[in-house]
Amino acid sequence: MKKGLKLSDILVTIIIALIFGLIYKLWGPLYGIVSTVGLHAEQLIYGMWFIAATVAFLIIRKPGVAFLAEIAAAQGEFIFGGEWGVTILIYGFVQGIGAELVFAAFRYKRFNVFVVSLAGAASAVASIILGFYYGYAGDLTLWNLMLMFGFRIISGIVIAGIFAYFIVAALEKTGVTNLVRPITTDDYKALD
Repeated sequence: MKKGLKLSDILVTIIIALIFGLIYKLWGPLYGIVSTVGLHAEQLIYGMWFIAATVAFLIIRKPGVAFLAEIAAAQGEFIFGGEWGVTILIYGFVQGIGAELVFAAFRYKRFNVFVVSLAGAASAVASIILGFYYGYAGDLTLWNLMLMFGFRIISGIVIAGIFAYFIVAALEKTGVTNLVRPITTDDYKALD
């Protein structure tokens, strides 16, 4: 299988990303509602903002797809009127890098739930680092900070990792992903 991105790979990635960009935009108000619960409960749903990278990579399975998908999803959210403005684009950039680095560490050859969950966690960590840059994270007490980051990493693992994995597995059972990427014996080996 060729590793370089073809135009069709890029277009499918962008379509996936735009769908998630709209979902991200719709997710924002839910995030606001859950934040009224307190104790950083909203962090338990934060992982939705990392899912474009993992879903797109699981479908296309080529270098650069996770990064491209997360940036494009952030741009989609921005275009659809996301309430966080231009910072969405910066977050998409660093979250995409986080996921892409995990897939690169496994040489783009492992697609199991563990690797995808690590990618979700890496996106969470990348967003945490950016949170320190913006200053809101540095104002919290240690226990509060640990709770916030723990919940965000758990959310990245559960939503962008496990949930994304099972979404794509369900799509593969329908044969939809065969239109993008024919299933090969390497795919079954990668699941080990």
